[in-house]
Amino acid sequence: MKLYFHPASHFARKPRIAAALLGIELETQVVDIFAGEGQSPEYLRLNPQGKVPTLVDGDFSLWESNAIVQYLATRAADSALVPPDDRSRVDIQRWQFWESTTWAPACGIFIYENVLKSILNRGEADAEEIRKGEEKFHRCAKVLNEHLAKHPWLVGDALSLADISVAPALMYADSARYPLEGYDHIGAWFDQIQQLPAWISTSPSA
Repeated sequence: MKLYFHPASHFARKPRIAAALLGIELETQVVDIFAGEGQSPEYLRLNPQGKVPTLVDGDFSLWESNAIVQYLATRAADSALVPPDDRSRVDIQRWQFWESTTWAPACGIFIYENVLKSILNRGEADAEEIRKGEEKFHRCAKVLNEHLAKHPWLVGDALSLADISVAPALMYADSARYPLEGYDHIGAWFDQIQQLPAWISTSPSA
């Protein structure tokens, strides 16, 4: 299997973490999205959105990061990241849907305003956009923090695909200046994630 990714993409970090935890060796190729490689005709045939990540397994091309980590789990000899009972599996999907519709967009405002704008030479951060971002961020961070106050991991008592899907956006917590003060349970949970060898080995600087 071959993964097309960019090391700066927190979405593309998810399948690399999942593969490392599942013992799956992926062939990888960096797609320089900042140089426009995602819009090349060759890449658009694999992923019509022109984004990363994209997983290619034979003649099967799959995009959307949460779908990719689900697929990798089905290909692993040991899918410990997916509990065997139906409710837990659906619970994982629930957190993945929440990540893609709520958490990632809220974090994305800070990533764009405080990180990407500088990289792309698009001017200074917009204070009004940051203010709107704070409202969205606090709504979803409260949900996540309150859940983690009662549970060590997002689903069950062990690391699962849910954690792998939700945590990577926090790789920009400092540089994008997320308003995380007071969300101690998110901090404690993320500390556990950052200690994983799979997290360390997939760092952009690794």
